[in-house]
Amino acid sequence: MRFIMAEGFLEYLKEWGKIGVFIGKAEFSQDFLDSDNPLSGLPFAVKDNIAVKGLPITCGSRLLEHVKSPFTATAVERLKEKGAFIAGKANLDEFGMGSSTDNSALQRTNNPWDLNRVPGGSSGGSAAAVAAGLVPFALGSDTGGSVRQPAAFCGVVGLKPTYGAVSRFGLVAYASSLEGIGVLADTTERCRNVFAVIRGKDDKDQTSKDAPAEAPPLEEKNKKGMPRTIGVLSTSAIAKAIATPAVQESAESLKRAAQAAALEPEVAEGFEKAKATFADLGYRLVDVEIPSLKYGVPAYYTIATAEASANLARFDSVRYGVRPDWAENPDDLIDKAREAGFGDEVKLRILLGTFVLRSGFQDRYYLRAQRIRAGIRANFEALLGDAEYNQPAQIDAILMPVFPTRAFGRGESSLSPFAQKAADLYTCCANLAGLPALSFPASVEKGLPVGVQLLGRAFAEATLLNIVEDYEKVHPFPHPTGFKAFWDAAS
Repeated sequence: MRFIMAEGFLEYLKEWGKIGVFIGKAEFSQDFLDSDNPLSGLPFAVKDNIAVKGLPITCGSRLLEHVKSPFTATAVERLKEKGAFIAGKANLDEFGMGSSTDNSALQRTNNPWDLNRVPGGSSGGSAAAVAAGLVPFALGSDTGGSVRQPAAFCGVVGLKPTYGAVSRFGLVAYASSLEGIGVLADTTERCRNVFAVIRGKDDKDQTSKDAPAEAPPLEEKNKKGMPRTIGVLSTSAIAKAIATPAVQESAESLKRAAQAAALEPEVAEGFEKAKATFADLGYRLVDVEIPSLKYGVPAYYTIATAEASANLARFDSVRYGVRPDWAENPDDLIDKAREAGFGDEVKLRILLGTFVLRSGFQDRYYLRAQRIRAGIRANFEALLGDAEYNQPAQIDAILMPVFPTRAFGRGESSLSPFAQKAADLYTCCANLAGLPALSFPASVEKGLPVGVQLLGRAFAEATLLNIVEDYEKVHPFPHPTGFKAFWDAAS
């Protein structure tokens, strides 16, 4: 496989420049490696919270606008060793906090399907680059859906691996126990090839690990006679889980959350098409329920903001970052730098995280959220099997929506911040449980892609990829108008 510096490619880049993907660009290479590796000679984009030596590491923040990384992330190094090369750094919501990429302080990224709509977030730049055909794949990061949701909005494949399956060395930490590096790609096969390279234990990251010997082999494709059962987390099951409040005072907030999580008709139609296609392919569909689902969003934001408040404390502009022109003392310097450098969403999440970690509040909020997290993991493992592969699985994967709407617009057609956070219900539970999840385009409804996702057993990415490859064979993934591929199709 070779990247083709075809005539017109640079003009094509300029044409799609209006989607606002790249923060820092590298040079496109015309030197091809003589290798049978499927990634050899292919360009890829890297979300700008993942380190690449000599390129920006802005995290979409004014505070780090002029900072360049002194080293390269392990996942990027492994791809470069296989002959892939970096096209540029991709825009994102500031420090990965958001669902639209509009929280970037540096530029605006648009959806290639409709430039008046958002590409999703926080890995919106990576998803838009793949959807527009600027690169065949990109690296993103997923803390609560930040790979899968923009993949759904832009009509590409988005893989959130098992926690620990991919080294986090070189990833700027937002919420360390939830996030990981993921893959956005134009095809399922390409996603498999990239994941095969970046996965595995890394001595620089103590949370990384190799898949257990019992896990499905990534290289082995579907075989006849293999179990083919998909659990469906239907909209009615989700509504049932949310509708029953634990205490009376939470009834109103849960009602609002349920309204925000309700699927728009086009998304519901795409979800039903996915179910029908899998049934036609011979998969057995069974309805499943996750009783603790209703607690997913509050538990996620409690844990994520708590970890963010600790992780972002090191950004003080003393050692690096934008500094104020004048300060009376070090404390004043830090205060002024953060006031000018951090955006509103980042400040909000830091304040929330500081609050839930206060003395006297940890038991009430943070520790309770951790207990809920354990319950959510137990609910999923009861269906999918445990991470150690000691117990049998009832089903191979769980099919569920990614986001309640297609790509939304800006201004009056935008979603409120509350609605965007409530909609994380569909994605954040995979992060809380540390499980792999794969988003893919199920259909195109009224000119916009509709994505659905599959959740699987820990280290069973191969199972998810196999299932989606079956889907892609009968429903090739769509592209926006004007899309061109300047590389060979994945094989």
